[in-house]
Amino acid sequence: METFAIRNPGPMTTVQDLGRPAFLDRGVPLSGALDIFACRVANLLVGNPEGAAVLEITVMGPTLEVLAPADIALTGADMGMTINREPVRGWKAIRVNSGDTIRIPRTTNGCRAYLAVTGGIDVPPMMGSRSTFARAGIGGFQGRALIRGDLLRRGPGPLMNSLRELPDECIPRYPQEITLRVLPGPQDDLFRKGSDDFFRAYYEVTEQGDRMGCRLRGPAVRRDDGSPESIVTEPTMAGNVQVPADGQPIILLVEQTSGGYAKIATVITADLSRVAQAMPGSTVRFERVSLETAHSLYREQKRLLQRIQEYLKSKARLGGTA
Repeated sequence: METFAIRNPGPMTTVQDLGRPAFLDRGVPLSGALDIFACRVANLLVGNPEGAAVLEITVMGPTLEVLAPADIALTGADMGMTINREPVRGWKAIRVNSGDTIRIPRTTNGCRAYLAVTGGIDVPPMMGSRSTFARAGIGGFQGRALIRGDLLRRGPGPLMNSLRELPDECIPRYPQEITLRVLPGPQDDLFRKGSDDFFRAYYEVTEQGDRMGCRLRGPAVRRDDGSPESIVTEPTMAGNVQVPADGQPIILLVEQTSGGYAKIATVITADLSRVAQAMPGSTVRFERVSLETAHSLYREQKRLLQRIQEYLKSKARLGGTA
């Protein structure tokens, strides 16, 4: 069912889900939502499976004309969404009807927002995922970011009997000063002299970032004497902190599969959403944690999502709004 007509697409609005991990060994990037938590919660709010396709909106959002009734939810960055010029808050489900106009102007806090719709955005799966990898023209809506005039369909799914809202205490905050917890390595042995300086330093998020990586500016990370500026190209993963020849760190994200720069540290999975929401000009510092702590924080995040899912289901059973 055609549900949205794109009247203004915004600079970078793409269809994303949880990505295509099954093809990493063949050099196909994971892709998918950069802020997995916000993506999952958006879907839960409208009654979808957590992995349904959503719109990922970066910095400035689209204007959508509603063509058929649906429930929607916007999570992640605060972008000041309005429906028919009336402000509506994020992190809650909202009913929209034919003829309504949804405007998502621009962020005031955070970098990326996620718009979920009843049944999920319906585009053909590519290698098991509906995520867009625009550099290769794979997945999403015709393999690209949305443009004016596109018509988006939603998948099958019933409208909810009661609309859901996330409690304030579960809504993440996106501060300008961000601490990222990391595991040292895998090539931290090349930075023994510079490691302590790296963990004491503050870095600025630059505008030279995209879905491949988040580039930082600050004190150059020093290699040990005799350490090479590059290594044999090897597989990479989201969260790796690469150090190129100029010593300015790059946090890799979901659209790179290999690289030839040494990696001083790796952002833990539980903190990748913080990287996704970091705006240019934000300040980043790194905190060393143990593997046991990283596992514990990952399990804690999974438990939070489970509690949110159970809470929203209980509200639906009771027939009241959350």
